[in-house]
Amino acid sequence: MPEPNFKNRTLYHGDNLKFLRGMNSETVDLIATDPPFNKNRDFHATPDSLAAGAKFQDRWSWERDVHQDWVDQITDDYPRLMEAIESARFAHSDGMGAFMCFMAVRLLEMWRVLKPTGSLYLHCDPTASHYLKAVLDAIFGWRNFRNEIVWCYEIGGRSRKQFASKHDIILYYSKSKDRFFDADSVRLPRKKTHMKIEVDEHGQVWQVKRDKKTGKIYRYAVSAGALCPDWWVGIQQLNREDKERLGYPTQKPLELYGRIIKASSNEGDMILDPFCGCATTPVSAERLGREWVGIDIWDKAHEVVVDRLKNEVGLFGEVHYSTEPPTRTNDAQPAAPFLRVKQVHEPPGPKMSRAEMYAHLLEQHGSRCQGCYRDFDDPRYLQLDHNVPRSDGGLNHISNRVLLCGPCNRLKSNIYTLSGLRRQNKQLGYMSKGLL
Repeated sequence: MPEPNFKNRTLYHGDNLKFLRGMNSETVDLIATDPPFNKNRDFHATPDSLAAGAKFQDRWSWERDVHQDWVDQITDDYPRLMEAIESARFAHSDGMGAFMCFMAVRLLEMWRVLKPTGSLYLHCDPTASHYLKAVLDAIFGWRNFRNEIVWCYEIGGRSRKQFASKHDIILYYSKSKDRFFDADSVRLPRKKTHMKIEVDEHGQVWQVKRDKKTGKIYRYAVSAGALCPDWWVGIQQLNREDKERLGYPTQKPLELYGRIIKASSNEGDMILDPFCGCATTPVSAERLGREWVGIDIWDKAHEVVVDRLKNEVGLFGEVHYSTEPPTRTNDAQPAAPFLRVKQVHEPPGPKMSRAEMYAHLLEQHGSRCQGCYRDFDDPRYLQLDHNVPRSDGGLNHISNRVLLCGPCNRLKSNIYTLSGLRRQNKQLGYMSKGLL
């Protein structure tokens, strides 16, 4: 098994993307995380609480929050993922597309660091859950979708204009079909029943039945509780009076994340939370005998993690704190390789962005499609593509780039080389007649 390049009880401080990219592949058993929800709101901690000063802006802009190298990477190497992002952008807004792009580059790395038996639980709400599911289907594969868990609660506001919103969504995906899952560890108390139940000295529960005709008594072993469904009730959001509450704006109850950790990990397993906030996942993991790593950008996260572990778990040991990412020591496995086109080694030297490649090719060939040789007055009709398709090992390098019109780009797809596209255009009569 790959060796982790990070220690148990480590808290990384900063943007989680750089830390995720530095973690060795297949070293994490479970990711349980509660990222921003794209609620278009600003969140602030209670001023007089332990989490005072904690705040984050849950507003997203394509122009401000999306890095061009994210777009270039996903467009070239994960085209199906970019389609999911663009669908959110067009169906909802640029802000939703920006949030999906922000999450996508991080979820690609989360997929990579999970072991083949690992799982991801992504906490969200109906604002963005359906768009996140499309992104996760593209990264993890739709066959590895396990559950859409509905966490129901009662506290919060009421509305006369619509039904009151009283649930969150937790999307559960596995890395593969070989995932670990322990249904017995999270059984629920049975509801009131008319069955006669006995419990022996070993804790085994028996259902007792008497035959009405013979009077003979039969005993049947039954489970101590009911299997947990994907509809979670009985775990309430934290209110102001809860001892557990720190004042952190989006704090979740330990019981909620304890259920996730018990169901999808064993004692001693490594748990990761890339958006650990006030440390609900690390504290739950510590209480249940698991190892953990947390990442958060909040300045006070280290202090709160140490205080919570001391006060709620009785842990006075060291929590490793770092602002520098770990250095990868195992293979340079790419994120979600099944999504990627064929892996190739790019030539050394500085790399051009897609925008720089586009400008360079315009300067070389003008506004002419290299597939059908038609000239366009507006270069926006041209799209950047590969000569040799990525599916055949084509490079992302400028030496393998061409500008094509929309119809040529769709016809070429990932099937033809540029010369093959031109032959196909000629057979179909699509080539510019002036150049035949």
